Amino acid sequence: MYKNLIRPLLFQLDPEKVHHLTTSALKTGFQLPLAKSISRGMFQVTDPRLERKVFGLTFPNPVGLAAGFDKDARMIDEFAELGFGFIEIGTLTPKPQAGNPRPRLFRLPQDGAIINRMGFNNEGVEKAVERLRARKSTVIVGGNIGKNKVTPNEQALQDYLLCFDALYDVVDYFVVNVSSPNTPDLRALQEKEPLLDLLSNLQNRNQGKAKPKPLLLKIAPDLNEAQLDDIVEIAAQTHLAGVIATNTTISRSGLHASPTQITEIGAGGLSGKPLTSASTQVLRYLRQHLPEEVRLVGVGGIMTPEDALEKLSAGADLVQLYTGFIYEGPGLIKQINQRLLS
Repeated sequence: MYKNLIRPLLFQLDPEKVHHLTTSALKTGFQLPLAKSISRGMFQVTDPRLERKVFGLTFPNPVGLAAGFDKDARMIDEFAELGFGFIEIGTLTPKPQAGNPRPRLFRLPQDGAIINRMGFNNEGVEKAVERLRARKSTVIVGGNIGKNKVTPNEQALQDYLLCFDALYDVVDYFVVNVSSPNTPDLRALQEKEPLLDLLSNLQNRNQGKAKPKPLLLKIAPDLNEAQLDDIVEIAAQTHLAGVIATNTTISRSGLHASPTQITEIGAGGLSGKPLTSASTQVLRYLRQHLPEEVRLVGVGGIMTPEDALEKLSAGADLVQLYTGFIYEGPGLIKQINQRLLS
């Protein structure tokens, strides 16, 4: 029903407006009698065989919601009802920021893709903390953290530490985002020396806590082998719990959309089907070179259950949806979990 009836209607509207419309509708809908029971029957798959024990946490199933969809932790309880095994919020920054000018979110239906240049738009970490303290669901939540646009890279560590300290009591794991293409110069923090310094300091703060939380790094799909080798070395040296592969790509190769359309859209990170192969290749390379104890989360172009299985076969312990969730609807979560049980 989603693909044949709901999606064609939604795709007639501005993508960012649709996002706010659908999340508001979900929040309102789940307040109706029996709504949660109906949703559980339609979308959730509960089976102990789906459980995954990864970086010290027990996930009820390996299918999560990627960062970027629920930046401000507004929809934790609702998305948990749709059957996600975990939810990643953010990217959050210390101070609220509006993000980049609109329009900044674009669909490429002929490619099963999205281009976004949102720019870490969020209400600031403290607002998210308030909502997380009030949530009812016990679903696993990851906190994806970044720096404010106005913060120079030389001072980025303080932004990450502020977010880490604020979220520490209300999330289950952390993700350090230095790979978004939509904040100027952010990806420079992926270079070996600044990344080693950032992660070392975050891990020192983490290890100073009574119960350290798993610390993960999210990387871009556009890194070459030498850069990936640096990631491998840094992950081992800083004792990361895991790596998320991958963020969106700046590449535009192989698209069916016209060059004119792509030029008119302009800059931004590309996600969806065109990213499937590239992100899986990065994932596979990391699994072959990282120590076994560094776990992997596969994200990027998971549009079908087969895509998810491919990520898991390439070495992912968990997978995350974003663009596939938009194009295929919440039924994709159930389809993946059912396929894992078949």
